[in-house]
Amino acid sequence: MARRPDDDYDYLFKVVLIGDSGVGKSNLLSRFTRNEFCLESKSTIGVEFATRTLQVEGRTVKAQIWDTAGQERYRAITSAYYRGALGALLVYDVTKPMTFDNVSRWLKELRDHADSNIVIMLIGNKTDLKHLRAVATEDAQSYAEKEGLSFIETSALEATNVEKAFQTILSEIYRIISKKSLNSEEPAAAAANIKEGKTIVVGESEANSKKPCCSSS
Repeated sequence: MARRPDDDYDYLFKVVLIGDSGVGKSNLLSRFTRNEFCLESKSTIGVEFATRTLQVEGRTVKAQIWDTAGQERYRAITSAYYRGALGALLVYDVTKPMTFDNVSRWLKELRDHADSNIVIMLIGNKTDLKHLRAVATEDAQSYAEKEGLSFIETSALEATNVEKAFQTILSEIYRIISKKSLNSEEPAAAAANIKEGKTIVVGESEANSKKPCCSSS
């Protein structure tokens, strides 16, 4: 089968969105991949992903962005969800302090299940709700610095910093992959696998096979 234009890329980077339910992960995904925002968006069930091909440091990168439900009953898909991920966007809602308080739990889960070299960015979403802000930018910035994370605030509704957030994390992933390719033959082989898409191992059947056990809890 001939490759479609959308499949003509140098690298395939898998990036996961994590954070509490309702913080705007799905709208960040739709804003970045389709430039859409849905006020009526419902909670994600299980796992879904979307892709977008773009230029990063002069190379063509296909970003595969995975979105998952923030609810506890879907936690059983965790290891499959994180497998092969090169980047993670940890999202909280700037109007809901509890979602920021839970960032540490999400970060622990990420570090328990994901690759140790995964690039992590902390995102404070919904900055358009200025009158409802309850998490100070400075608090999130200092937490990110303490944990070694990059940090940015976004508004999926107003499309503020969404493009910048994804471009930043994809550029950082590219720099790490490029450095590994230069420093060692083995990581170079890993980078080649990314181009072939071999790091993307969470198939639809695998995600679906885990849903019954999750939803029954």
